[in-house]
Amino acid sequence: MGSMQIESDGWGGEGAFTAVLLEALKTIETIEFLRVEDAPASRAEPGYAFLSNEIYIKFKTDSRKGTRRRLGIPWPTTVEVKQMDLGGLATRLGQAAGVGEPDYGDDAMLQYLRTERIVAPYQTKGCKVVELVRIYEVGTARRE
Repeated sequence: MGSMQIESDGWGGEGAFTAVLLEALKTIETIEFLRVEDAPASRAEPGYAFLSNEIYIKFKTDSRKGTRRRLGIPWPTTVEVKQMDLGGLATRLGQAAGVGEPDYGDDAMLQYLRTERIVAPYQTKGCKVVELVRIYEVGTARRE
């Protein structure tokens, strides 16, 4: 775990699944930076709450030495190679307790959608909570 930098200033703390997901992400040693924030899509109405959270991560990199040809001459170069990608992260999270495989995933985003019905002791109907969590890699453009 060690030196993972975590920012959660932009997150209101809502979303039980988001909290479970964050705990799973904190155990993955190839993540260098993690930021969680509320997404603008969140809203609540009587009997219904839609929570949308976004998580941005940056993977640790390894420097590898190599050579590149410039004008036909071998030239030394250093290449940064990520220790993990979103596909590898989806596999790791798929094995994590309480998380599982993402509902959608591609090379730019992983998406989880969870629903639960919460019934308070004094109510009969309860409230349906829909929680959408998207994981992006830092440096990729936000989707609309």
